[in-house]
Amino acid sequence: MSQLSVKHLLGIKDLSGKDIELILETAKHFKEVINRPIKKVPSLRDVTIANVFFENSTRTRLSFELAQKRLSADVINFSASASSVKKGETLLDTVNNILAMKVDMIVMRHASVGAPHFLAKHIKANIVNAGDGTHEHPTQALLDSFSIKEKLGTVGGKKVCIFGDILHSRVALSNIFALQKQGAEVMVCGPSTLIPKHIHELGVKVEHDIRKALLWCDVANVLRIQLERQTIKYFPTLREYSQYYGINKPLLDSLNKEIVIMHPGPINRGVELSSDVADSGHSIILNQVENGVAVRMAVLYLLAGVK
Repeated sequence: MSQLSVKHLLGIKDLSGKDIELILETAKHFKEVINRPIKKVPSLRDVTIANVFFENSTRTRLSFELAQKRLSADVINFSASASSVKKGETLLDTVNNILAMKVDMIVMRHASVGAPHFLAKHIKANIVNAGDGTHEHPTQALLDSFSIKEKLGTVGGKKVCIFGDILHSRVALSNIFALQKQGAEVMVCGPSTLIPKHIHELGVKVEHDIRKALLWCDVANVLRIQLERQTIKYFPTLREYSQYYGINKPLLDSLNKEIVIMHPGPINRGVELSSDVADSGHSIILNQVENGVAVRMAVLYLLAGVK
């Protein structure tokens, strides 16, 4: 069996093109598994995985937990809000206590950039980054690539535009790395206050006119405005943002072209996407959610083979 070149999935930046290809091919196999009447395989029967979440999550956490159970792994869930972290325990002490219970793999989300990278230097278990601050969210980028490939046949040569709050998004950075490694062209579009100053150094195009960006792209990956990460106001009102940067049905209809609409969720309906776009035939948002389980199964399965 082919193996990943890494022991941990800390970010897309660390993966080779071959690693990404292997994960997406393996996910294809697991997608068949989860659509069978019996959705379980015994692949990780002897593996114990801890989901260690220091930040709130719905889709990612449920998706990982379901992926682990589909692979027959033993699963333990840790929530920082109900733990000794509240009493002042350090990250390393918390994780070492979990590992003392003979845990093989840690799936971790943390508000601090680089938290999983720090842990990877100090512990033996495999680590999967389920989002670190505004840095990376590798499994989201992998499931996005899988969904594009499934819909359009390939990622290479496609034009993908990421819309919205690029500045606070870990999904944007992971997607830029993943798409470029597979030969796609990438653009970002949003108000100048929400686009990082030096993002063009990553080799992406920058556009502030939503109509021009939509005319350019094959795929629109629309991000949520992350109000919880914003310490200052980056635009006057949500209504004004929606007016200039929201994607609605009349705007899409006026383009005379087919565009695939994606969103990592949760959607602020009526802000970045209108409901008639989010629920339309253009949208593959629910496919992304389904594909998330298959892709995370692939990641866990492949990492378990790397010791």
